[in-house]
Amino acid sequence: MAAGDTCELLCLDLDVAERVRHGLPDPAALAETVERARALADPTRLSVLLALRAGEELCGCDLAWILGRSQALMSHHLRTLREAGLVTSRREARMVFYSLTAEATALLEAVVGSEVSARDAL
Repeated sequence: MAAGDTCELLCLDLDVAERVRHGLPDPAALAETVERARALADPTRLSVLLALRAGEELCGCDLAWILGRSQALMSHHLRTLREAGLVTSRREARMVFYSLTAEATALLEAVVGSEVSARDAL
């Protein structure tokens, strides 16, 4: 660590430190948040989420065409996003449709804002 990164004097505001410490999420909740952030960190998955935000509900074939990726690659990324709790899926006959979860919508808003589109993320 650089010299400027640590206190030179041990001083602890115990009331504040304890309040903050006890207000932090438990490790399991943090692990779930980390998985969501990790899923969002891939450019293709971010583009999928932005496309779903614009299209509301799209099938995997549509997403592959929109993003210019193979259906196999889309399937891989959609599985990752579903496991991270960022998309939901529903089957209609032989097609699977995907949509954003509330968590994904909030995360997209926090990370890229409302003005960024799928085209901007490509």
